[in-house]
Amino acid sequence: MMQPDDYALMDSGNGRKLERFGRYVLSRPCSQAVWKPTLPVSGWEAANASFDREEGNRWHHRSALPDHWTITAAGIRFKLSGTDFGHLGIFPEQREQWRWIRKRVSEACAARDKPVRVLNLFAYSGGSTLAAALGGAEVCHLDASKGMVQWARDNAALNGLSDHPIRWIVDDAHKFLCREVRRERRYDAFILDPPTFGRGQNNELYKIENDLPETLALCRKLMSDHPLFVLLSAHTPGYSPVVLGNVLRQAVPAGGALETGEMLLTGEADVLPTPSGAFARWSV
Repeated sequence: MMQPDDYALMDSGNGRKLERFGRYVLSRPCSQAVWKPTLPVSGWEAANASFDREEGNRWHHRSALPDHWTITAAGIRFKLSGTDFGHLGIFPEQREQWRWIRKRVSEACAARDKPVRVLNLFAYSGGSTLAAALGGAEVCHLDASKGMVQWARDNAALNGLSDHPIRWIVDDAHKFLCREVRRERRYDAFILDPPTFGRGQNNELYKIENDLPETLALCRKLMSDHPLFVLLSAHTPGYSPVVLGNVLRQAVPAGGALETGEMLLTGEADVLPTPSGAFARWSV
């Protein structure tokens, strides 16, 4: 039985979102929230801390937060910390994807009677890596940030996965993929959450509008004879579910099932859901 979620969206509106992460309530920017908040002002003012970008990136009452704390989301334990960019080490709009990954991987491992091999690119703090590992997969986790890879390793330890077969890679995505092609490695499943704009370990430039087709083409070359799925998500403005679905459909073999949708921040039934990116997933 999965543990209850320690995350909940409490309200949104006027360009902001109010979220609960365990015992701490935070107010942060949310450009999609163009509607009016539901809670009274007093509910927002009770937040432990807030972050804004109006005069540079700034936390208010950051001292009310510990250096780090731990929550559970989608049955996965995460270490959180307030970063200088307003991030915390988790993107809770991915919770539904983590549950899907874990279920698909677990079913495939049981049906094949062996671990499936998963490649997770732009892997951040490891939510998708941990979901796949908890489902029984062997995982290759790649991110260009050494600090984020260490954060993901810390999360793996929180989930009892320190000794699980996970390859931790700090590298530029395309350089790594090209090496894997030369090594003739194969993966059964691919997870990608590419940035709008990013830089690799050695300052290599990544722009989603230019580089995503090549990323997917390289993944196709690494696909095993019995692929399981490709999960693509993005937070780039204009990259709607239809856009991601079209790009992914052209990059995968014929056949299979393609699903697309918005990723949502959610809370109780009476809380308005807040869109936060899109996804497309192809599965066999």
